[in-house]
Amino acid sequence: MACADCFRGNIHEGQPKGEVGNVHGLDTYISRPPKGTQSRGIIVIIPDAFGWKFGNNRLLADNYAEKGDFTVYLPDFMNGHAAPLRMFDHGRAFSTSSNILTKMSVRFYHVFWAVLDIIPFFYYCNPGKTFPVVKGFFEQLRKDEGATQPIGAAGFCWGGKHVVLLSHGHEIDGKPLLDAGFTAHPSILSIPSDIQKIQRPVSFALAAKDDQISPAKAEKVKAIVEALPSPATGEAYVIPGTGHGFAVRADLTKDDVAAQAARAEDQSVDWFEKHF
Repeated sequence: MACADCFRGNIHEGQPKGEVGNVHGLDTYISRPPKGTQSRGIIVIIPDAFGWKFGNNRLLADNYAEKGDFTVYLPDFMNGHAAPLRMFDHGRAFSTSSNILTKMSVRFYHVFWAVLDIIPFFYYCNPGKTFPVVKGFFEQLRKDEGATQPIGAAGFCWGGKHVVLLSHGHEIDGKPLLDAGFTAHPSILSIPSDIQKIQRPVSFALAAKDDQISPAKAEKVKAIVEALPSPATGEAYVIPGTGHGFAVRADLTKDDVAAQAARAEDQSVDWFEKHF
């Protein structure tokens, strides 16, 4: 089950530079390498609960394209059922009122509406329903432009589960759907079983304090992925001082927090460069 921190955080400033198109039947945000630069491969971002339209996710796609010279796709795997950005308002409301009676009434109001806002996401975006959509997209990608290019997947929070599932050896026409994967603060993982089934290399950037993956589970993830035989050998790092959502929804006005997000981003780009 997703946690409260899956729906909290900060909205980043900036104007996405990519374009919107249809890729293999899904509305997709597309970010390309700098003009005149040859693409090194394809990265598919499987986002957090706020989905493909969320500005933070689009800015992240732009960063990947620019830093790694990748073609980056951010598809609507949620079929229009991403968590609404109103969830940020609900989260902030819990700390804005000082008067106890006002605080209680504000909390009741926002809890009520938060529950109503999030029900469609939980209903429509259960991985049991969405993973077939994700898998189908990667199958088409591998048969088309991915036939001659490496394919990576970067998953955040909700998307992390899907990256791990993709790494379980899925193929089409004898080719793996995934060359390499990355995930930051993944949610709803079954540990250790989901990790033990990994057959493609996955890099994990884990939060130091995370209701989804405790420190003990983080150590277990690290021990398993680093012991997997090639080509599945992975890596896992716990980023000190971080909480769930740090790679996507960090408060970038704070230098230390911004540095933590940048570290995860660099870890991801370096991993794909290594395996492409």
